[in-house]
Amino acid sequence: MRLAIKRIAIIGMGLIGGSLGLALKAARGGKVEITGVDTNELSLIKARQRGAADIVTADVKAGIADADMIFLCTPVLQAATLVKEMAPYLKPGAILTDTCSTKHYLIQEITALLPAGVYYVPGHPMAGREKSGIEAADSTLFHDKWYILTPLETGDSAPVEAVRQVVSWTGARITEMEAIRHDWCTALISHIPHIGAAALVNLLAYSEDKDSSIKLAGGGFRDTTRIASSNADMWADVCMTNAGPISDSLEKFSQIIGEVAVAIRQGDRASIHGFFATAKERRDELLQMEQAVTEQPLSNGR
Repeated sequence: MRLAIKRIAIIGMGLIGGSLGLALKAARGGKVEITGVDTNELSLIKARQRGAADIVTADVKAGIADADMIFLCTPVLQAATLVKEMAPYLKPGAILTDTCSTKHYLIQEITALLPAGVYYVPGHPMAGREKSGIEAADSTLFHDKWYILTPLETGDSAPVEAVRQVVSWTGARITEMEAIRHDWCTALISHIPHIGAAALVNLLAYSEDKDSSIKLAGGGFRDTTRIASSNADMWADVCMTNAGPISDSLEKFSQIIGEVAVAIRQGDRASIHGFFATAKERRDELLQMEQAVTEQPLSNGR
């Protein structure tokens, strides 16, 4: 069974929601009608002006009433609250999906709230930038980026295929994995780097000459800390809802930094050299693997 998706609601017209709207309209034009929902009136105005939505509203109930598919593009803790509010107004057969960075927590929360006949397909685009808001939205944000789905074990593949089809219109590379595995992987490759970037910026507060340090900061510092400019609400929610994998990875990260600090204090050049040499070797391998994957052709989002 192939589900026809003609009306899409996007809740949260920020960077991700706005980029999703722009990408879908660029790919499908008038073949899909997009309703943008947000509590920020200025975001709605800009979303309409930029063409990220055909209709805009601050009323969640009105925005999702006729939607075939609903994308939740909000911080994690807001998503569960919104689902509780809109659940009675979702039409039978509607498909709910999300773009949140943690999956196991949301699956537990959302599946308990949805009425019978409404489907939930968890999702997470591995795409973003340091700026937030509809102003930073870009129709190409998802192109060639991984978009992860963590489907529920319901035995019904039609809703998953429908989300795959819609997401494929953005040019993303779609893959599937278990929710818990997703959360451990993203803790390591996404959540910890954001925490690390924020920590580096906050480290400036301990500088004996902060003004000079900031003045002298070059490209290396700016590049390494770029993602520290990301949305604080989103990342606070990520930490609250993926606490186990994040805290475990942070402990391992702290152990590595601690060992380097001891080696430096003791003047152990061999250990220090090994630390940098191993990191370079592993990063070079990662870049080669990434290049090989990127060169593989897309095939209908699969």
